[in-house]
Amino acid sequence: MITRLLSTFLNEVCVDYIPLEKPIADLEVKINELRTLAITQSLNLDSEISELTERAKNLRDEMFANLTPYEITQLARHPKRPRTDDLIQHMCDSFTELHGDRNFLDDPSIIGGLAEIDGKGLVIIGHQKGRGTKDNIKRNFGMPKPEGYRKALRLMSLAERFRLPIVTLVDTPGAYPGIGAEERGQAEAIAKNILVMSRLKVPIITFVIGEGGSGGALALAVANKVHMLEYSVYSVISPEGCATILLKDASEAKAAADALKLHAENALALKVIDSIIREPKGGAHRNLPFIAERIKNTIKKDLAEYESFSGKELRNHRSERFLNIDSLAFQEN
Repeated sequence: MITRLLSTFLNEVCVDYIPLEKPIADLEVKINELRTLAITQSLNLDSEISELTERAKNLRDEMFANLTPYEITQLARHPKRPRTDDLIQHMCDSFTELHGDRNFLDDPSIIGGLAEIDGKGLVIIGHQKGRGTKDNIKRNFGMPKPEGYRKALRLMSLAERFRLPIVTLVDTPGAYPGIGAEERGQAEAIAKNILVMSRLKVPIITFVIGEGGSGGALALAVANKVHMLEYSVYSVISPEGCATILLKDASEAKAAADALKLHAENALALKVIDSIIREPKGGAHRNLPFIAERIKNTIKKDLAEYESFSGKELRNHRSERFLNIDSLAFQEN
């Protein structure tokens, strides 16, 4: 019994932290030590544990009330942030993954397939980052190659054929820029996805769940509705890339993040997205079932809205949505 309890406590705090979270992490480690001591030494340390727990909560509330754009970028890249497969597992009654682009190979940095949510059939497609070094190498750190986008396109065509709505989950630093990817038509694959998505006659709903980087993100995001998780980012380039190109110094990434206006509040103000899905204090990784339920409810609400739309109306709605992005707001900002 003691061994099992100790294992539970350790698992609760054995989280990969980002620099932003270190003060909170230090308090949680201390809380864990006190809990362990209370079990092994049969001590009553409830008051000390409660005091530290309250301090951790207050510190988290204070920190997350004043996040900078670059700190939000760090949260969007959090190693424990929910991945596409995590959300599918929690949202869907069933999911059958489909592999390959029927041309070259199966790119594991994009996953997708047939799913069911509360009896409603749909196709879900999303970028898939890895967990840990080995899995990230397998998933190419969530950076798709052309065959990944062609797999996504195949699944979208399948959805169109069977009149199934499409849900896409965006989480990528950007498309893979390697020589092989360019030789196999990376730009053409992204452009074709954007073109075909603009013409599909089924509802498309997109969620930016982590990083939404450049054309690599847009290739899955030409949708009737685009939503962002609160601590996700959506931008033409990463802060580090922008700082390197424009400021000639990657260490100026914080300044670049401020200028890029890449977090959800800015995207909503500029009409790039339609809504922000609020996350638990501390980030989506703190409560996966909570954030999955919020995304699921948004999917159901959006699909109900488009239920009476014809194929032509859906296509026109999607076109008008992008034409109406607030260009004046961009000029003012």
